[in-house]
Amino acid sequence: MKILFFNQYFWPESFRINDIASALKTRGHNIEVLTGKPNYPEGSFFAGYKGLGVTIEHWRDIKIHRIPMLPRGNKSALKLAINYISFIISGLVFAPWVLRNKQYDVIFVYAPSPIFQVIPASFLGWLKGIPVILWVQDLWPQSAEATGYIKSPLLLKLLQKFVRFTYSHIDLILVQSEAFIEPVKSLAENVPIQYYPNSVDKEFYKPSGVAAPEIDSLKSGFTILFAGNIGIAQSMETIVSAAEKLAAYSEIKLVLIGTGSMFDWVQKQVTDKRLTNLFLEGRYPVEVMPAVMRQASALLVTLTKQPIFELTIPSKIQAYLAVGKPIVACLNGEGANIINKAKAGIAVKAEDGEGLAEAIINLYKMPQTELEQMGVNGRDYFKKHFDEEKLTSELISHFEMVINNKEKR
Repeated sequence: MKILFFNQYFWPESFRINDIASALKTRGHNIEVLTGKPNYPEGSFFAGYKGLGVTIEHWRDIKIHRIPMLPRGNKSALKLAINYISFIISGLVFAPWVLRNKQYDVIFVYAPSPIFQVIPASFLGWLKGIPVILWVQDLWPQSAEATGYIKSPLLLKLLQKFVRFTYSHIDLILVQSEAFIEPVKSLAENVPIQYYPNSVDKEFYKPSGVAAPEIDSLKSGFTILFAGNIGIAQSMETIVSAAEKLAAYSEIKLVLIGTGSMFDWVQKQVTDKRLTNLFLEGRYPVEVMPAVMRQASALLVTLTKQPIFELTIPSKIQAYLAVGKPIVACLNGEGANIINKAKAGIAVKAEDGEGLAEAIINLYKMPQTELEQMGVNGRDYFKKHFDEEKLTSELISHFEMVINNKEKR
């Protein structure tokens, strides 16, 4: 098959879609990507990139077309909205021209926020008579409300109508959590919807010997590692609260790897509260993260107490399960359910700093054999439910189905 990945985000930004494109390429499919200029999560363009101009590059023998866009900025709702809109407009204007002599079997859109990045892909699909598959990672408009970027009830209602319109022009919707099916169905009545969870690259469960970077905070003690976006949705206040409550345990350290809109705030809290047990280590390439995670005693996932996040499975949960380390979770809903079903760690309620601290202390006091068994349980659960090879085959089946359905019309 000849597959076009049409996404706002792609390598060198660290998203699951990179691994999927590579896995499909390895299986012999012809993959091309149309995307923007990398600027996530810092908000400014990566070194060597600029907003203007159409460029072409290659990664793992995959051709990447990059179209103009504006960067997301840092901690500005207005700049973020302009970033989203700029990709949509650029996609509508440039994608038909950039790909004017190209033909594909299917267009695949990986959609963390914003969902509306699928609009230019749908337009291109209509122009070329190609089916479009949307893989929903975040629920809209709920995500916009939960993160606080949009508070107006009127604007949220208009956004809901826009989401309904957007869904109506898709051939198949995939959702990363089974709990997404009903809310998506309520806005996409006549579009087929299938559960399709995230996985992770095989490096997370089959180490290839990539060396881990030297991170001093992970070298000693009982280390709790949080890896990923340090943002509003991740409830950094809860982590800071837990760190305060753990101050008496000199062996316990909380280590945060990543960047995001709350990074500076956390750093200020570390200084102001003199938190000697909370470390911010910045961002590392995704290629070394499995090796970094294996250095930790346990892995941490947190989310704020929002109804939408009860339906969400944070993608880091699959990575944590695959690595085979105990997980301590401070969140509600689907993510907590998976950790409990897998018997892979301890889950407490969202935004419960005291509960999080107690869970970490419980892990700290556990015999090593129990901690190791949690890791084994997690890896076994991952292989059963989130295996990359199995999910890649499922995705190919979805592609074949929409292509066949399109040909029958």
